[in-house]
Amino acid sequence: MITADQVLLGRETLLAATGHHPYARHALWRDQQAQGWRRDGAVGWLLPPEHGPAGGALGAAGPALDVFAGLVADGTLRAGQWLHLPRTAPAEVADRLTVARLDEWDFLWTASAPPEQPAEERVVRLTAADHPALAALIDEAFPSTTSRPGDPRVVDWYGIRDGDRLVACGADRSRGDIGFLAGLTVAPDRRGRGLGAALTAGMTRALLARFDQVALGVYTANTGAIRLYRRLGFAGTEPRTSVHLG
Repeated sequence: MITADQVLLGRETLLAATGHHPYARHALWRDQQAQGWRRDGAVGWLLPPEHGPAGGALGAAGPALDVFAGLVADGTLRAGQWLHLPRTAPAEVADRLTVARLDEWDFLWTASAPPEQPAEERVVRLTAADHPALAALIDEAFPSTTSRPGDPRVVDWYGIRDGDRLVACGADRSRGDIGFLAGLTVAPDRRGRGLGAALTAGMTRALLARFDQVALGVYTANTGAIRLYRRLGFAGTEPRTSVHLG
């Protein structure tokens, strides 16, 4: 049960409450039912957890954590589910929730086409026939990613080939009102050659043909990737803390 200053029902109501923030436009899928709340500078929501996080919030971290702790206590949220919170100190999260895993990452976005990159013309859209090669590349280069062939959140896959070999890939996970890139990776023996920049630029350009903004997520500790994304125009930032409930 949501106990808060104001209960918010429906996607459009929640988007308006956040000022149509890019993160909310991404997280609140067009075809999902959403209910949420407003409390002391935070706006949060619950979502059907089958294909993604069970809840998320923007704004003040403390009030958001208070509401989610209450939802865990009354059984609305349970172990094994994910929450995406405003950036919160790990110790503060651990004081209120049972944490199986905690990740700190940044949600970055752009509304501008990136500078053209060498090898960008090699970026192609992939098909179901490429799924075995995608799985092999991901297992080798980015085994911790949650974006994999068969993931219902993925709309399309893009990649770069070197001859018959797939050497870079990324997922289009645009389920809300903005484009979203995920699972961007390059084969270990092809790194340092500009393929990551080419892949990101090519996918961003493709999605900007359909959306007014494009976003991606990156672990906060991955400073090299953040420098690349800044260079490609991803100037907007929303720091996040993701919690896997234990």
